[in-house]
Amino acid sequence: MTDTGKNLYTGAVSRVVMDAFLRRVVASPVPARAGGKRGRLIFAIDATASRQPSWNRACKLQKEMFEATVALGGLDIQLVYFRGPGECKAGPWVSGASDLAGCMAAVECLAGHTQWCRVLGHAVSETKRARVNALVCVGDAFEEEIDHLGHVAGQLGLLGVPVFCFQEGQDGHTRLAFREVAKLTRGVYCPFDASSAAQLRDLLSAVAVYAAGGLAALTDFSKSRGGAALLLTDQMAKR
Repeated sequence: MTDTGKNLYTGAVSRVVMDAFLRRVVASPVPARAGGKRGRLIFAIDATASRQPSWNRACKLQKEMFEATVALGGLDIQLVYFRGPGECKAGPWVSGASDLAGCMAAVECLAGHTQWCRVLGHAVSETKRARVNALVCVGDAFEEEIDHLGHVAGQLGLLGVPVFCFQEGQDGHTRLAFREVAKLTRGVYCPFDASSAAQLRDLLSAVAVYAAGGLAALTDFSKSRGGAALLLTDQMAKR
């Protein structure tokens, strides 16, 4: 179910890590858009208790994703989060930073277990209704069966939806799970921490641009943005 409010089925980023991230973005499938339709991106975040500082940070960074896609005709984003005892919810599809910020501001992080399998399952269902160009997952833990996760991630891979997994912290089990999801969907895994907010901002913006306009738009973005995104130009030149 995808209706609003209804339950649904981190070391700083180094140049080497950023370089690998952008190389994987270049290798990811180009989002298919027919008839000039806007790109669609699902923005999934862990909202369990330990995540409150990171949630607040994400509330500020999300504006950058929309701003980066204005020249491409914009982007529709859906917030998905999990928290508490079995709560996993998806918000409405929104097309503006203020709307997404409003959705995020209404969420308070609560203690609970991770529900990444349900997040990916929702992305599968949503894509079958209407094309989803990318899924972003931001979190610091994974507490589920990796085999189940792999099965659902494989479905997303068959649907051509790349998953961009951003891990805060250095938990090994989470790293293994997120890398597996990225591998099965031809997406990207990248770690970050609180000291790399600027890099995370550029990474989220890069994924938004990719979802909105594909690789050509991402190339232009990397040239104009500079910083972390500029590494993309270097990787494309080496292809």
